[in-house]
Amino acid sequence: MASQETNSQKNKESQGGIGIWKENVVLIAIALLLAFIIRTFIAEPRYIPSASMVPTLLKDDRLVIEKVSYYFHSPDFGDIVVFNPPVELQSRGYPKDQAFIKRIIGRPGDNIKITEGKVYLNGEPLEEKYIAEPPESPMKEVKVPTGEYFVMGDNRNDSNDSRYWGFLPKQNIIGRAVFRFWPLNRGGLI
Repeated sequence: MASQETNSQKNKESQGGIGIWKENVVLIAIALLLAFIIRTFIAEPRYIPSASMVPTLLKDDRLVIEKVSYYFHSPDFGDIVVFNPPVELQSRGYPKDQAFIKRIIGRPGDNIKITEGKVYLNGEPLEEKYIAEPPESPMKEVKVPTGEYFVMGDNRNDSNDSRYWGFLPKQNIIGRAVFRFWPLNRGGLI
């Protein structure tokens, strides 16, 4: 009788060990699935690889990019967006998945020009307190096509942006920069 109880207890212990193992595998699978869903559809971390957004963002800053809001409304003037390079940049050798970050200056239907160190939006000069310095090179007026945006870096004279490669298609936009989490001393909302 005692040996039957011992065998029964051993079976329960071995099944309990397998049950815990299965439970851990399921929990890990759920965690991985949630991480994939969050990163794909809601938010993801990114870093700044260049000085094109100085002084707003510095090289090596770490950001959270949110992706949800653009499901409900279009990108707006002033939004800092992360995007995949348009075809023109890809033809210049940039990989399809190399992310860029710039500020939206023109939306579909807007007219943009640069003259005498000022950016003009629909004939009105922009008050740009966020730029490193005024743009040195003029640009003739362009009209932003439907479904596309005109983007510029805040470091106007050191930014590879719409002035050089054209308009940004909406479908290339990954998300909007909302929060800097590194370095800690400059962390906070953008």
